[in-house]
Amino acid sequence: MTAVQASSTPTGSALLGAAHDQTVRGQIAPAARCQVSAAPQKNIVTLFREHPLLLDCGRPLSNVRVAYHTYGEARPEAVLVTHALTGTSAVHEWWPALFGPGKALDPQREFIVCSNVLGGCAGSSGPTELALELGAEAPLTLRDMVAVQRELLRHLGVQRVQVVGGSMGGMQVYEWLRSYPDLVSRAVVIGAPARHSPWATGLNVVARNAIRLSPGGEGLKVARQMAMLSYRSPESFAATQSGQSAARPGQAAIASYLEYQGEKLQARFCERSYCALTEAMDAFSLSDAELRAIHAPVLVVGISSDVLYPESEVRAHAALLPNARYWQLDSPHGHDAFLMDAAGLEAQVRGFLKP
Repeated sequence: MTAVQASSTPTGSALLGAAHDQTVRGQIAPAARCQVSAAPQKNIVTLFREHPLLLDCGRPLSNVRVAYHTYGEARPEAVLVTHALTGTSAVHEWWPALFGPGKALDPQREFIVCSNVLGGCAGSSGPTELALELGAEAPLTLRDMVAVQRELLRHLGVQRVQVVGGSMGGMQVYEWLRSYPDLVSRAVVIGAPARHSPWATGLNVVARNAIRLSPGGEGLKVARQMAMLSYRSPESFAATQSGQSAARPGQAAIASYLEYQGEKLQARFCERSYCALTEAMDAFSLSDAELRAIHAPVLVVGISSDVLYPESEVRAHAALLPNARYWQLDSPHGHDAFLMDAAGLEAQVRGFLKP
């Protein structure tokens, strides 16, 4: 492993994939032409219609709906972006620091794909309908999610990928390297461990307990508030949330901030998805031997102030990879620095993906 130390707007011209099909309930629409002015659109496809996906739990699953975005001209080689816990397939919306012409994720140069994970609630099959399809509740794993992504790439005609992801997305990158090593040419893991620690698992256990004790939305708000404390750092909150709230006089700024974050997530996310996805994260684990068996070039990024996945933990896992480069993102903003403070990160990822 080689190590490098460094300090640390969405574009309207993002290209829509020229040859990707929009498939709803198995009906394939004509491919759209690539236009510079076109706004990226979410596509839907139903996979595993003829042959089921065998889940890690041993149950077969058919008719999996997948929501996805593509950007750029379709081709056999693609950049697959894997999103974090509450993310969506709309990379252009949540990662503008890395997405756009001339940047690491450049739709004018690359065919870029991102899908909402199995069990998510941004268009793909979620826990409620999965239970109906399976006849009962069944645990999901990151391997299940990655298997669906593999089938989507097959549907799109992609034969080789570079995989990029942060947080839960970075854990999916590790799963890609384990499950489909022959398909991955390069990989970027950002702020993510190769296995969940007792600390990270414990935070998720408390969040799920809050949801189960107060179902219907209030528990999800509290879960999000607890998660936000682990996504930032004491230094970040001291700089951004000190004193009294400007929006809610008489209330501490940090209190109104956390309440706002809880309300915002409750309005757009499903508590059953939150539980299913965090359980999959908690069960995720690559052994040291599995890490040493990964030979693809991997850029691993740790974040100096990350309290959720400490930099030392991320770096220790990277050290087991035979062909890894490690870089530290220096930022006071904690785990979310890969989204909030990503200027230096963009240059590192761009240089790694386009050597």
